[in-house]
Amino acid sequence: MSSSDVQNAGSKLAHCTMSEKYKICLIGSGNWGSAIAKIVGANVQKFDYFDKEVKMYVYEEIVNGKKLTEIINTEHENVKYLPGQKLPANVVACSDIVQTAQDADILIFVLPHKFVEPTCKPLIGKLKQKAFGLSLIKGFGEKPNGGGIILVSEMISNLLDIHCSVLMGANLANEVAEEKFCETTIGVTCPGLGKLLKNAIQTDNFRVSIVKDAKTVEICGALKNIVACAAGFSDGLGLGDNTKAAVIRLGLKEMIRFCKLFYPEGHEQSTFFESCGVADLITTCYGGRNRRLSEHFVKQNKSFEVLEAEMLNGQKLQGPQTAEEVAALLKEKNVEDKFPLFIAVNKIAKKQITVDKLIEYLRNEPEDY
Repeated sequence: MSSSDVQNAGSKLAHCTMSEKYKICLIGSGNWGSAIAKIVGANVQKFDYFDKEVKMYVYEEIVNGKKLTEIINTEHENVKYLPGQKLPANVVACSDIVQTAQDADILIFVLPHKFVEPTCKPLIGKLKQKAFGLSLIKGFGEKPNGGGIILVSEMISNLLDIHCSVLMGANLANEVAEEKFCETTIGVTCPGLGKLLKNAIQTDNFRVSIVKDAKTVEICGALKNIVACAAGFSDGLGLGDNTKAAVIRLGLKEMIRFCKLFYPEGHEQSTFFESCGVADLITTCYGGRNRRLSEHFVKQNKSFEVLEAEMLNGQKLQGPQTAEEVAALLKEKNVEDKFPLFIAVNKIAKKQITVDKLIEYLRNEPEDY
């Protein structure tokens, strides 16, 4: 969408009547998607201006001899990706992507970033004119014909001609589903969206902050997974808490440097102090799947592909792929020397260097940013 289209959409939303019913759907139903479905399904029942049904797109699988959609719609539980957590009865699982989204006003995207394009393509030209998106996807997309990386929200906007805000934060899915207190950040770029999205997402134990620096919010969500891989390598090598703290700090410096270099317009340093920034980085470097599998990468000497298949029960790992995408961009722009941690993670993941070389790369971290 053009900047004028975005502003017009925001203006329309800001002046809408609350008698209008906003219909929300979720595109994705994994661990994180199901946790968000639990929240949204409960929240739409609290406000008169939300439609009470929430459709959730589910990639159909057979679990224990039954279709996963049937299990969710009868038992109200995603037994594969979020077992033990009941979903509200108004969350309806659907295996048809067009049927899920064609009547929605708000589309919440929460699936692995490599599945965005094939999932969205069937929706081209089939959405409501006023529809808009909210991306919870952590990673980058690839521009056509090897043209570098693109923000996932921009990919969604370009494919579907809709405005797309972003949500990122220190939000391990199981803890969110268990209603343990945490925070998250929504980045919006047009007026009128913030309050509406906040009411759809926020609970007493899932607190939402709204910022306008949407690009930085999203970049943090992608890059922190690379840093988490470095933290996992450090854990696997048994290097201790001091080294891990250094990995986190140096990784944060590279995240800030990346934003300044590639997305300077509208960039605000304060965004790094929101949940999407430092908080999400710390959580992921201690509790996330990228850290965990990176530790096993060192200890078991298995590839990430094998570890993903063995340990993630169908979920996907984001860090190594994001590191590869970012490293290609840094090489193209001839700025690899400014991002030694990012480069080291990619080389280690691809077994181009041994894991113990990580510290040598960290010693080359630039002093200023």
